[in-house]
Amino acid sequence: MAGEFGNPEVVQEEVDILLIGGGMACCGAGYEVMRWADAAKAETGMDLKIKLVDKAAMDRSGAVAQALSAINTYIGTEQDPADYARMVSNDLMGITRDDLAYDLGRHVDDSVHLFEEWGLPIWKTDENGERHDGSQGLPALKDGGKPVRSGKWQIMINGESYKWIVAEASKKALGMDRIQERVFIVKLVNDKNDPNRIAGAVGFSTREHKVYVFKAKAILLAAGGCVNIFRPRSVGEGTGRAWYPVWNAGSTYAMAAEAGAELTMMENRFVPARFKDGYGPVGAWFLLFKAQAVNAYGEVYMQKNKELLNDYPPYGQAAVPASCLRNHLMLKEMQEGRGPIYMDTVTALAKLRETLTPREVKHLEAEAWEDFLDMCVGQCGIWVGENIEPEKKNSELMPTEPYLLGSHSGCCGIWVSGPTDVGAPTDETHADAGKIPGHLPKGWNWGYRSMTTVKGLFTAGDGVGASGHKFSSGSHAEGRMCAKSMVKYCIDNKDLKPELDTPVEQLVEDIYKPVRTFLEFKDYTTAIDVNPNYITPKMLQFRLQKIMDEYVAGVATYYKTNANMLQVAEDKLGMLKEDAEKMRAKDLHELLRAWENYHRILTAEAHMKHIQFREESRYPGFYYRMDKNFVDEENWHCFVNSIYDKTSKQWTCFKRAHVDLVDKSKLFKPAAH
Repeated sequence: MAGEFGNPEVVQEEVDILLIGGGMACCGAGYEVMRWADAAKAETGMDLKIKLVDKAAMDRSGAVAQALSAINTYIGTEQDPADYARMVSNDLMGITRDDLAYDLGRHVDDSVHLFEEWGLPIWKTDENGERHDGSQGLPALKDGGKPVRSGKWQIMINGESYKWIVAEASKKALGMDRIQERVFIVKLVNDKNDPNRIAGAVGFSTREHKVYVFKAKAILLAAGGCVNIFRPRSVGEGTGRAWYPVWNAGSTYAMAAEAGAELTMMENRFVPARFKDGYGPVGAWFLLFKAQAVNAYGEVYMQKNKELLNDYPPYGQAAVPASCLRNHLMLKEMQEGRGPIYMDTVTALAKLRETLTPREVKHLEAEAWEDFLDMCVGQCGIWVGENIEPEKKNSELMPTEPYLLGSHSGCCGIWVSGPTDVGAPTDETHADAGKIPGHLPKGWNWGYRSMTTVKGLFTAGDGVGASGHKFSSGSHAEGRMCAKSMVKYCIDNKDLKPELDTPVEQLVEDIYKPVRTFLEFKDYTTAIDVNPNYITPKMLQFRLQKIMDEYVAGVATYYKTNANMLQVAEDKLGMLKEDAEKMRAKDLHELLRAWENYHRILTAEAHMKHIQFREESRYPGFYYRMDKNFVDEENWHCFVNSIYDKTSKQWTCFKRAHVDLVDKSKLFKPAAH
């Protein structure tokens, strides 16, 4: 029997492996972990206890919740993992972990083949080169079937049930008795006998008055990236509309940081250029339909402004400019008054009609709508509401507010151990090596693939830093890698008995503090939302978004900041953290919102501190340090990493050396000047 509001029932459970999250990464881990656990039982007699805990419900959890129309990472036979590592590096301005990208590149296709085996329809081309939805009886990818590629790495799918299919396989492998849905894990707990080891996690039910306390030897923290720390472009009745899933509250980064894990590249953010107001996807339009983006006068700004790319050698000389540089060229048009920016759908569809049969044209127009219906149905609503038929009227494009993530076109996240067989450095040779805190591991691998610098704590998907462009398939594959690593970790530490460093009673009080605040002061005023003794989670979030938007390079300043603005942000975030202690929760939903805010504030602070520390503009088009408005290859071609001390609440930022493990020279042509 569940407790009552303010007096929750406490449920304690001891497991070997705890999976936190229900997105693609944890679905991959959930599917994979049982085969290794069964093998361990057969070999050693160990019967591992495994639990997956998800804030939502796995069928519609994570970034793929609303479905997708393409799988963005499939290597196939045309490329190899080194090509993939090169692409990832180029799109993220040269600072990524080649070992992580290469390792993912050699594993990701296996996950895609599983998706097809489980029932995901993947578009194919027949012997005549004609495209077909689904497979239509054509060979599976693993048997030589040829996917319809919308780009070098992307393949088209009928993906409206993508997440359901992947979640079903994970649930079937784990068994529902090992899955706990609607429980929001909000704190990791370190080991009483070893502060640099994980011992457990604690959270609460979003449906019942229960607090859950887990002890675990190994934990996979894969709770997505971070949305809504910046003021969104959608306001009023559109508040809450975002490109990335709004329930991604930076929990991965904040909980890892508080546990003592080393973060990396938290200055990086993604600012996607998407269809205005609906945030609809542009990939299929650019890649499959060959549409071009134009300014208000019909000029193709990527051609008109291409000389600007020469300001950023060697990255501007790549055959495919980095995503941030494409934004950079767009922003010039907008700031100089040549907006709005449009996706020229009319010309693109007209050109395709010249080479297609009437049947193919009809199919193509259906695809244009299905692209949104598969993954962003709100954009269809905007087209309908604004009388837009894509073959007759162009649609506006707009860069969004910034997002923090590690699996899409961004690379912020957690520093993890990589593979041992690809020549990654095993020591730290950087000039600033002496400034790296001594308790952190040296080099790029320390025993278990995807383990953070905290023993027993693993991450995947958006959690893994310095290796973007994993997308859905890569996140799934990375989760599978973690599953194998965690089972090995448990076997190697079979006699470990985790002990929480904080009493359970204290953990419960920490979690329910917003509830206690509400119950103590709710009768002080007659208007429940107006009270000098507490602040509502909604109002606190507005304050956070305003600070980040105006001082840390949000849309209000066209993504521009400087050292003085960042100092103001630091001061204001410090006060906001103090005021966050007075957040209230009048029900379980507000308790969820309060804890999302705690996570967002810590993530926002990490982002601000990293931009402050990196004295250059590494990602023009995503943000500009106007006092350091250049890419400084001599001093800043390195990783910026950090750790957080939860006792002193202080950040320590430092450099780690960057090393190329694959040849990048083939990406670039000589600079024009």
